[in-house]
Amino acid sequence: MLNLMRNKRVFMLMIGLICFIAIIGFSLSDRKNLTWPEMFLKDTTGFVQQWFYKPAGYIAGFFEDLRELRDVYEENEQLRLTAAAYARDKVKYNWVEKENERLQRELNFTEQQKQMYDYNYLIAQVISVSNDANNRTMVINLGSKNGVKPDMAVTTVDGLIGIVSSVTPFTAAVTPITELNEASPTFGSIAATIEGRETESFGILSSYNKETGRLVMTKIAETDKMAIGDTVITSGLGNTYPRGLRVGTVETKQVGDFGLTYTATVKLFASFDHLTEVFVVQPPETEEQAQ
Repeated sequence: MLNLMRNKRVFMLMIGLICFIAIIGFSLSDRKNLTWPEMFLKDTTGFVQQWFYKPAGYIAGFFEDLRELRDVYEENEQLRLTAAAYARDKVKYNWVEKENERLQRELNFTEQQKQMYDYNYLIAQVISVSNDANNRTMVINLGSKNGVKPDMAVTTVDGLIGIVSSVTPFTAAVTPITELNEASPTFGSIAATIEGRETESFGILSSYNKETGRLVMTKIAETDKMAIGDTVITSGLGNTYPRGLRVGTVETKQVGDFGLTYTATVKLFASFDHLTEVFVVQPPETEEQAQ
């Protein structure tokens, strides 16, 4: 019985080996067409693979999209930081450029004035402005320790803005030209002339009209050739205001009250909006006395 079982197994093993060798030989033969078992096997394998491949592709694509989305977010964040830095640097550059232009303008102004009149200009910062109707003054950060004295003229690059009314060791009060009044004990009239015709024209800046925002110039001779558009400057008479300080332009000219002289209105060069820096004019003789 055992021999019979062994013979059957040997027989089956030989049959299997022969079939295996036959299949290998058949597979290695030069064939153009596949057998139906091969086609069935390939189709089945392909069908199963596509169900595994598509989800795997979707999952891989999902993670790839997440990675790309993260890269885009990081790039956008970097661009945002770059744009913010550029905007900040642009603002800083514009401020520096304007500051350089302003300083260059002030340097040119002081150099030109020194060549013309040999004045010394003390640069001061405006540290406060009073809005009191009875005491409209501004305070600067220079005082007697810096050589500032009462009745010194104060100007900007554009034009005259006022006069020093009081001084402390480290600060000074400046009364603006808008408080000009010939009857005032602190800010009297200003002797003026016309730039380029200093020996031919003369007038007195006597008051400031707050309604029109213009200075009133009086005592202009009937024969004076002063004309609209002329530049008004200080004449230096009276020993208070140094000569040659620009004030404004003649805007109107009309016959005075008695018909013997003329009056004119003068539009100021200087602007009193947001004053930050001014020049205290120190004539040579005053500078020598300070030393």
